[in-house]
Amino acid sequence: MISSPAPLHALLRCHPATPAGVALALSVEVHPVGEALRLRYVLRGEVAALRIPEPTAPGPADGLWQHTCFEAFVANEGEAAYREFNFSPSGQWAAYRFAAERERDAPGESRHPVSLEAPHTVVAPDTLVLTARVPFAAPARGLSALCIGLSAVIEEGNGHLSYWALHHPKERPDFHHRDGRALCLAAPSN
Repeated sequence: MISSPAPLHALLRCHPATPAGVALALSVEVHPVGEALRLRYVLRGEVAALRIPEPTAPGPADGLWQHTCFEAFVANEGEAAYREFNFSPSGQWAAYRFAAERERDAPGESRHPVSLEAPHTVVAPDTLVLTARVPFAAPARGLSALCIGLSAVIEEGNGHLSYWALHHPKERPDFHHRDGRALCLAAPSN
């Protein structure tokens, strides 16, 4: 279990190779609760100029990253394996396992399926707030931290996509790169 007395606040930056065409600021509040993280993405600015997926029946869906989508990549420190979680303002979500960078672990997904709560979204002309919960495996003995990458894809009304992350380790957007998991939460000492 990882715990934090107060939520952590992180500012996401737009990748310079995909500048936003409208004025936006994106932050994430991260609050570890037991063996889950509550993530609260807050997008401020010209939200009315964005293409926001319409609400639909909540549930799993692939390809959410092709439109406005909020993401989290979670790994135990020192491990190549990680989880990817995608959340759409539509109420749809996706959860993937990877054995290593971009090596999808479909058998692991089948053996250990994840069912997430639908994200909760509130949209106003100048603000979009999406709140989601993601589970994680507590770090094993000898590991000291949970490493998290926070990111988002934002689609403008004209279809232009900008890519936002806590840290951009490469010249092109790459949310899967291990150096993008720049937020580390320490495991409690037992």
